[in-house]
Amino acid sequence: MINLGRLDLNLLLTLDVLLAEHNVTRAAQRLNLSQPTVSVQLARLREIFGDPLLLPGPRGMRPTARADELREPLRRALDALEQAVSPSQAFEPSAATHTWRVAATDYGESTIVLPALNALRDAAPGARLAVVEMVPSRIAKQAEQGGIDLVFHTGEGSPAGLHRRVLFTERYVLAGRAGHPRLKRRPTLAQFCALDHVIVSPDGAGFYGVTDEALAERGVTRRVVLSVPHFLFVLSVVASTDLVAMVPSRLALNHAALRVVEPPVEVPGYEMAMLWHERVHRDPAHKWLRGLIADSV
Repeated sequence: MINLGRLDLNLLLTLDVLLAEHNVTRAAQRLNLSQPTVSVQLARLREIFGDPLLLPGPRGMRPTARADELREPLRRALDALEQAVSPSQAFEPSAATHTWRVAATDYGESTIVLPALNALRDAAPGARLAVVEMVPSRIAKQAEQGGIDLVFHTGEGSPAGLHRRVLFTERYVLAGRAGHPRLKRRPTLAQFCALDHVIVSPDGAGFYGVTDEALAERGVTRRVVLSVPHFLFVLSVVASTDLVAMVPSRLALNHAALRVVEPPVEVPGYEMAMLWHERVHRDPAHKWLRGLIADSV
């Protein structure tokens, strides 16, 4: 096995030109080197590879079988290296064939991915978008390893070490079905606590949340009778039953099946952020995608 430590880039560049020209003089001219220098480099390459590589022939030099084996892999490797070290080219969305992977909850899908989708399809019709389940404990590792390009996460609790851009600030509203007899107007605190509530518990089976914390500060409690893991199911529940829910305002906006009122207790909202890893921070395509999403929400 060849020790790569014995090779340097100049030797590989010389070998690439020699395998194309089959002539030391012409190779020297292309490389802007003297003929003796190229001859010395060829001798060094022969020593490293343990093969003559190029043999005298009637019309210059002819490659050995080993040289023929090296030609295409070496050219591909040098092309890849040149591409890797070249300055990033301007990104052209209309010609893009990227596959982007974003991690989001159902809330992020509805409030961020969906509003950006038409603009993304119009600008980059050849690109693809994969929305994957967001697992908070795996976000940092997935982003570092390239498994995901973007994450849509609340500002609070975001993994450390990732770049972050706040997209919007969200607040909570009280939602029930259209025509709900107890939501004709904003309920009093006592009326609010007497309603049957459904709650979103991403971790599973929880019956206590930020609304309950706000109520506890005022010395009261509410009745939470249903706990579910996803916001979109909550909307279906409250639209078809007499249960109510405290939901992010963007989910309930312009929802014809819902009646939305202000709650009688102030519940802290949250920031919704877009997260990404340093490895793609300066990538032109990634910067374009981040800008498009930020402009769409």
